[in-house]
Amino acid sequence: MAKRDYYEILGVSRNADKNTLKKAYRNLAMRYHPDRNQGNTDAEHKFKELNEAYDILKDDEKKAAYDRLGHAAFEGGGSSPGQGSGGFADIFEEMFGDFMGGGTGRRSTSPGRGSDLRYNMKISLEDAFNGKQTEIRVPNFVTCSTCDGVGAEKGSKPVNCLICGGRGKTSNQQGFFTIERTCSSCGGAGQVIDNPCKTCNGSGRQRKEKTLSVNIPAGVEDGTRIRLQSEGEAGIRGAAPGDLYLFLNIQSHPIFQREGSDIYCRVPLEMVTASLGGAIHVPTIDSKRAKVAVPSGTQTGRQFRLRGKGMSVLRSVSRGDMYVEVEVETPVNLTDRQRELLEEFKKDSGVEKTSPQSHGFFNKVRELWEDLRY
Repeated sequence: MAKRDYYEILGVSRNADKNTLKKAYRNLAMRYHPDRNQGNTDAEHKFKELNEAYDILKDDEKKAAYDRLGHAAFEGGGSSPGQGSGGFADIFEEMFGDFMGGGTGRRSTSPGRGSDLRYNMKISLEDAFNGKQTEIRVPNFVTCSTCDGVGAEKGSKPVNCLICGGRGKTSNQQGFFTIERTCSSCGGAGQVIDNPCKTCNGSGRQRKEKTLSVNIPAGVEDGTRIRLQSEGEAGIRGAAPGDLYLFLNIQSHPIFQREGSDIYCRVPLEMVTASLGGAIHVPTIDSKRAKVAVPSGTQTGRQFRLRGKGMSVLRSVSRGDMYVEVEVETPVNLTDRQRELLEEFKKDSGVEKTSPQSHGFFNKVRELWEDLRY
């Protein structure tokens, strides 16, 4: 069954701000929470939908990807929408965190997990057609080379946190609610360091520029997101690293315009060739030339379709088509002889035969003027 639109699930417009999103989520989450609807499978399903929708729309990067690509933005890899959501502690944090000293922003899927990174990359239309293997340099947090990510000086090691007993969370019973919070003593790691590493100050990671090899497949479109798993920031004290997301921006081309897998090209055509017919050669995206047969009497705006001369199709050997649209060019800078020849042509030709469109148009205009006189 097709997924419902996230904005529809929350009952807000697409231009809703964060406060509106949060308010809508709070109200609906309280209404459909399983603790209030025990045994109600419909409420349980709606509650899961709410968490998934809000998890995407509250995050600027995920929201931008969803607005551009819809549900397809999160298919074929990457974090599943709503992953890690749904516990009551999460709902309590979302609804009351601002009032209880919370509101720390984006939740981590595990204590100390490294942050995801975004890298905006510009490529040419030719690169999108051919594909590209390249290297990028990303300022990043990497595992500390001195302590190997442990965070402690050589010869020492972390010990279990006395506050949470190594769980990384503390619990507090309030009525029939059990509220869990990240341990403030160990930051959710479950362990504390008495003798921190001097290189990383106990974090287990250090700032360093990282060089990565990136493969851009042929046929990518503008806005394509590529996930490089575990290439984001290193986690704190050996926790899991985040991911790196490449967002591709295809630069405009001086000759070609792209629409999906097809390419459009506007070509000026000499008046003589348009009148008498002939052939022209046009460039193609694969750095070759294609021959286009132009019939006599060709008018501005006529398109010629070149099958299989368009863009590469992602994960396919096929290609789109190329459409050549001609624009008949009126001669300029005429010599006296050329002007004389055109004058002769004008006298010898019958307008109704050589220019039937203009002849027909002005006939209609004259008829209109005659009707207006009476």
